[in-house]
Amino acid sequence: MICLNEIEDFHIEEPTALSLGKFDGVHRGHELLLQQLSEQKKKGLKTVVFTFDIPPKKLTENNNYRVLCTNEEKRSILEAKGVDYLLQCPFTPEFMSMEPEAFVAWIVRNLHMKSMVVGTDCRFGHERRGNHELLAELAPKYGYTLQVMDKLQYKGRDISSSYIREEIIKGHIETANLLLGYPFFAESEIIHGRQLGRQMGIPTINMELPAGKLLPPKGVYATKVHIGENCFCGVTNVGCKPTVNLSNKVGVETHILDYEGDLYGRILRVEFFCFIRPEKKFSSVEELKGQMEQDIETARKLHNG
Repeated sequence: MICLNEIEDFHIEEPTALSLGKFDGVHRGHELLLQQLSEQKKKGLKTVVFTFDIPPKKLTENNNYRVLCTNEEKRSILEAKGVDYLLQCPFTPEFMSMEPEAFVAWIVRNLHMKSMVVGTDCRFGHERRGNHELLAELAPKYGYTLQVMDKLQYKGRDISSSYIREEIIKGHIETANLLLGYPFFAESEIIHGRQLGRQMGIPTINMELPAGKLLPPKGVYATKVHIGENCFCGVTNVGCKPTVNLSNKVGVETHILDYEGDLYGRILRVEFFCFIRPEKKFSSVEELKGQMEQDIETARKLHNG
């Protein structure tokens, strides 16, 4: 997959099929769009996902907005799904103020768009005035076909990034995973910690994630860790480690069951499956170690079904 991040590089010579949206989480609703793009790919069109490098809501509504997946995680998911081009457009004042028809003309001209696939909630252009009705109206003028996909629902509610975000914030990991269509995960380079876990005989890996990445509530979770082509069961703490740390900075720390090896500097994916317990401050390191051992056994039982 070719990933483009600079507007001046947004030129594709081959005819394309394009889908437009935030694609945060690349969830089951987005999968419907990607399936239709794949059908266009069979007709000889290159597939394009056009999104922004930061969510527009982060600039226009809430600076504390958190994403389901970082740009790097989104790139990894879409590449695995066979998308040919990912365009992560800078959300510049020029794009914020571009009129909807001007935007359509721009993508047709620069991206050689012949087919477009969007959801019924598609919005674009200045003040979000562009929608799927306008796209249908402009299709004959600009020479592209349009497919508009209805929203996929779960229990009477549209599956959306907002819905999934709500479930994760509530700690409902199993529901979030169902809506995503895959386990919610964090992907990052492994960094050096204080090695207190190793001193206790329970080595852990530490991940430092971007501030804009959404994390589940503080606590301990049963997880799986992908190391290259291999997958291991794990137990993960999301939080500040209050027993041994005076900082309020939230991190992700994982013990990988039945694994030994140096992982520093490698990119790993930690998938969340089940909540075990909330984060707690213990009276001593010995008490913490005892609880960690208990958490490991709980996670092992959960993984073994």
